[in-house]
Amino acid sequence: MKTLTAERIITDQMMNNIVNENDFKYYMQDIERYYFGARYNYNELLNNEMVPFKYKTIISKYLKDDIDLDTTLESHFYYLTDESFDYRIFRQLKTRIRVSQYKDPSNIQKGFKEKVYTVDQLVKLSVEEKTQKGMIIREVIISKLALFGFSI
Repeated sequence: MKTLTAERIITDQMMNNIVNENDFKYYMQDIERYYFGARYNYNELLNNEMVPFKYKTIISKYLKDDIDLDTTLESHFYYLTDESFDYRIFRQLKTRIRVSQYKDPSNIQKGFKEKVYTVDQLVKLSVEEKTQKGMIIREVIISKLALFGFSI
């Protein structure tokens, strides 16, 4: 287990050297979805005027009691479990998560690949499995239609 932790630290250092921290603090949208950079914390989302009001309301009304608003999206989704109330919220919002992970966990020198998981697929993986895959959460994707249909 210590080897995986050491590999994770090396991986994080490599990825942090490649990109600037703020490169993963962004908000975008297209016709179907909203995209949030995973390095945002919930306070930053609440203070960003571009983030949809309804999503801010969901954070304020349903999430703030269970999570610290200084928690990043990356950390929140990495440790998300299917027993939590926030999991049910993100499931209803048809949330998907874009990650970088090892191409080959047995040979980390081969580099990373990008993969998109549904929130259901992500919570089925234990923290140990995520660590073994070298998983780094990069982006949270929310369906506009699901957000529109979400009853507050």
